[in-house]
Amino acid sequence: MHNISYIFRREFRSYFDSPIAYIVLMFFLMISGYFFMSNLFLLDQANLRTLFGIVPLLFVFFIPAISMRLIAEEKKSGTIELLFTYPIRDSEIVIGKYLAALALIVVLLLFSIIYAITVSLLGDMDVGQTFSGYLGLFLMGAAYLAIGVFASSITENQIVAFIVALAISFFFFILDKILFFVPLSLANILEYLAIEYHFQSISRGVIDTRNIIYFLSMIFVGLLLASHALSRRKGD
Repeated sequence: MHNISYIFRREFRSYFDSPIAYIVLMFFLMISGYFFMSNLFLLDQANLRTLFGIVPLLFVFFIPAISMRLIAEEKKSGTIELLFTYPIRDSEIVIGKYLAALALIVVLLLFSIIYAITVSLLGDMDVGQTFSGYLGLFLMGAAYLAIGVFASSITENQIVAFIVALAISFFFFILDKILFFVPLSLANILEYLAIEYHFQSISRGVIDTRNIIYFLSMIFVGLLLASHALSRRKGD
């Protein structure tokens, strides 16, 4: 735990020592705020449906941008070789960096709570459904981030890491939107693999263990593959 804590603190601090965290925060709030406010009075409903509709798509682009540098930058600069000389396991490097980026995503979501406060002042908001929506966003962001960490572990080029993470994330995002074009037998499989299918289920207030298992499985597989990619580079 000590090594994970060290990597976490080092990585999380680096986000705020550079413009990355501020740029991501600013653009995330600008775009989500625009769509939220432009539909708030039009729909005349005291809920966050618009926010929970746009943030999953924003995550497809923003989270690869957050994760692309995590390991790829260490490889490019050669500092990953220095980390290998310390008594730190590959899994500890991956988990420490993952948790740091996950903390930044939590900061993003915390800033967006201002939208929930706005809605609660305008009408009778369903607090339980709002909590479920945020839980779904957290799990979805954590799953996309695991994909991003894996993409960052297989290259030293941050642009390549971004494109790979974006492509994989978009694949899982689009799956439940193409069900009309595939045979019924295949549609059931694609629907279960679709990340937004599970998010929508949770955001409606239905916290099913199958949805939780789906997200935890994606996180586990993503981090496991990233750890293996680091081990291959080290020659273990």
